[in-house]
Amino acid sequence: MDRLKLSRIDEELVSSEVAALCFLCRDVINRKRLEGIVDAKGLFLRLEEKGLMENDFFLSQLLQTICRADLLNLLETDSRRPEETDANPMLSDYRVMLYQLYEDTTEENLDKMKFLLSNKLGKAKIEACNTALDVFSEMEMAGLLSDTNLHELHTVLLEFNQQLASTIQRYRESTRLPQIPHGSMDYQSFSTFQPTQPSDAGASDASVVFSNAEPKTSPLSDHTEYYALIHSPRGLCVVINNEYFLGTELKNRGGTQEDAKALRTVFTRLGFNVVVHDNLTANEMLLLLKELGSRNFLDDDALVVCVLSHGEKGCVYGTDEKPVSLRELSQPFTSGRAPTLAGKPKLFFIQACQGSNYQRGSLPCPPKPRQEEGDRQSHLEEDAGRVDGETVPWDADFLLGMATVQECKSFRNTAKGSIYIQELCRQLMWSAERSEMDDMLTVLTRVNREVSKGEYLNYKQMPEPKYTLTKKLVLKFV
Repeated sequence: MDRLKLSRIDEELVSSEVAALCFLCRDVINRKRLEGIVDAKGLFLRLEEKGLMENDFFLSQLLQTICRADLLNLLETDSRRPEETDANPMLSDYRVMLYQLYEDTTEENLDKMKFLLSNKLGKAKIEACNTALDVFSEMEMAGLLSDTNLHELHTVLLEFNQQLASTIQRYRESTRLPQIPHGSMDYQSFSTFQPTQPSDAGASDASVVFSNAEPKTSPLSDHTEYYALIHSPRGLCVVINNEYFLGTELKNRGGTQEDAKALRTVFTRLGFNVVVHDNLTANEMLLLLKELGSRNFLDDDALVVCVLSHGEKGCVYGTDEKPVSLRELSQPFTSGRAPTLAGKPKLFFIQACQGSNYQRGSLPCPPKPRQEEGDRQSHLEEDAGRVDGETVPWDADFLLGMATVQECKSFRNTAKGSIYIQELCRQLMWSAERSEMDDMLTVLTRVNREVSKGEYLNYKQMPEPKYTLTKKLVLKFV
């Protein structure tokens, strides 16, 4: 960005505004790298190091949040978005919510907050806090505050100001944070992937949340309706994680390590042996899958393959920028080529673009009048034939979860991971905790709904599951 324009913005910002900007950037810049910054120019240099100043998107969010929209006219007026597949890092709703609390906190409220927290933060540290943002920072360092742990702050605010406390409650409802006791070690261990839940979800005991005991009357024992999950481990989960590309056409994929980490955590908890392969060329991907397809799967209940890379319609790319078709990914595992996988679920999750178009949104239309049975039948062109015997079609029992529909881009936050994979992991975690028997298609429907609600660089994203599953698949913690 133009250094002259940045210098002019720096001249307009007072020290308290610079401190607020630094606080808002703590999710994208290491805390230590923010120490010692006394003016906006120092912050801009840190943002440049992270690649966050290549366009005005992130800085615009910062200025709008601290109510300095008057400085936006100093930025570039070109409204076009950069042509890349990554979503620019967004300011976290959590940081914006804390900033709103800071803005609404009076001197009297600040004194009460410091008094109530003095026994937990220590007298010396609490006396050094001049603003609510300083208090929040000390709480974060003491492990009393995070985007998934708002219990302590909410309790303190309830003591002296209901309006401030309601700000946290609104944030909880908008992000659907679960109401789980924050002292639970299990909760802390998996808070990174806490799911989006219905707003009326009640409190639950952590010892129950992670219990792997099933009801005696569990319908999962009905193997005509549900896939059998009886082995430990359940099977393999293979993650192909392409971050660094060798050519000049495709950019490196910052944030993909967060996706690999999330997948490893979730599928390990679901009972799978997880193996991550980093940075494979197209040929290496094909050789790996061919070798995997020759494996004896008799002692496995299922197979999971996750591919994190760049892509185009119907294919993903190796690090050498050569394509691998989606059919080539699944072909080694058909019943004809991998007979010990016959009748077992084979799950493929693909985080990659499937074109260069952007998904847009529109208002939903009203439902059509309900058709009579005769009308529906008249539109059928052929009947489904009866299948005799117990043979399994070669392409049966596959599920393909795509980050986006064909022809469109998918988005990845270069600091926190892709929109699709992170939501998938959240929903898998939540489903595994619930007592209800949510099958995989129900989980993916929730993923579709949550991802489609968001806006990414003013565009939408619509995941697309495709499947030939013949039974319901329910994944629970092991």
